[in-house]
Amino acid sequence: MLLTKECDYGIRIIRALSCGNKKTIDTISDTEHIPSKFAYKIIKKLVKSDMVRSARGRIGGYILNKPLNEFTLLDIVTAIDNERYIKDCLKPGFVCNFKDSTDKHCTVHSELTQVQSVIISALGAKTMEEILQTSTQA
Repeated sequence: MLLTKECDYGIRIIRALSCGNKKTIDTISDTEHIPSKFAYKIIKKLVKSDMVRSARGRIGGYILNKPLNEFTLLDIVTAIDNERYIKDCLKPGFVCNFKDSTDKHCTVHSELTQVQSVIISALGAKTMEEILQTSTQA
């Protein structure tokens, strides 16, 4: 599960909004060095996931819809890219050409499943509040 550029940008958008102020796409894009067209596409997913709220109109923009202590990196990654697999063989329904005689997967599959589990656990271990507080103290 390498984080896609889209996931990276989603995390940066949350960081840009972490101050609690409403911001426009242009402001977010400039601050976080994200192409505005791409930022708009990603922020729509964050709005759909209910992490971000949009305000339309002349004084519109985007603002966090939840406190930073209510979501994690895993929540952001899930909102942006629901396909969170480090290898295609971990996806449900995958047919392995290298399976052994007793399983429907090869012997590497169970090890990759454990690695995937560790990654998911680590992404969900801290809230965004904890992460952003840590980065400002460093």
